[in-house]
Amino acid sequence: MYIHLGGEKIIRSSELVAIFDISIEKSSKISKQYVTHAEQEKTVEHIGEEEAKSIVVTKNIVYYSPISSATLKKRAHIFPDL
Repeated sequence: MYIHLGGEKIIRSSELVAIFDISIEKSSKISKQYVTHAEQEKTVEHIGEEEAKSIVVTKNIVYYSPISSATLKKRAHIFPDL
């Protein structure tokens, strides 16, 4: 199964590790450190020109998506209660 993250970016659901609301960057020191490390390793990709609403973590890349975390979770069908 595939998940559309916005723009022209589609990933395999098997690559998905986590989906977070963008607000986690401000509220979690550990999350901010993780993203900073990923940026240093050049494994961060911003999708489209719109403001990011969610952070999608995969096995190899961290994506900033313009689609809300709730919508992405529904698309992933991994979190059916959200």
